[in-house]
Amino acid sequence: ALGLTRSPRQYFRILSEMKKEWEWISKSELERSIQKLYKSKLIKEKYNRDGSLTMILSETGKELALTYNLDTMLLTKTKVWDGKWRLVTFDIPEKIKKVRDAIRYHLKKIGMHEFQKSLFIYPHECKKEIDFIIEFYNVRKHVRFILAETIDNELDLKKSFKLT
Repeated sequence: ALGLTRSPRQYFRILSEMKKEWEWISKSELERSIQKLYKSKLIKEKYNRDGSLTMILSETGKELALTYNLDTMLLTKTKVWDGKWRLVTFDIPEKIKKVRDAIRYHLKKIGMHEFQKSLFIYPHECKKEIDFIIEFYNVRKHVRFILAETIDNELDLKKSFKLT
């Protein structure tokens, strides 16, 4: 949230809102999420002399974090197109409109084309990047990823993505 605002005045408002959001987090759900991170080997634990525990990114976690920096992430293009279209569609509720707008902004920024208001398209593999964005905004239940072989206006899309 702090990374999405450019106004230092908004930082304090965001931080106070974050405090409220932390109260909604289920302790058991948080523990399960941390266990998943351990199992994925993205983080490791470091025990401090004072008895406290610090969780740090493993080398794999650091590489993934750098690979998926939301501010600099771009989709890659394969040399040979596999003939399939990747579509991302979402139906994000009005009450989290800012998240919906942020998703739309990031999908455009990484290189997807807006096919319709809540439907984006890309001709190359991008599932991992899309999953990262979905998880970052915690909107998995509102977003669908579709792999399609044909689209009726494919010629226009091929021109747009310089596939012809």
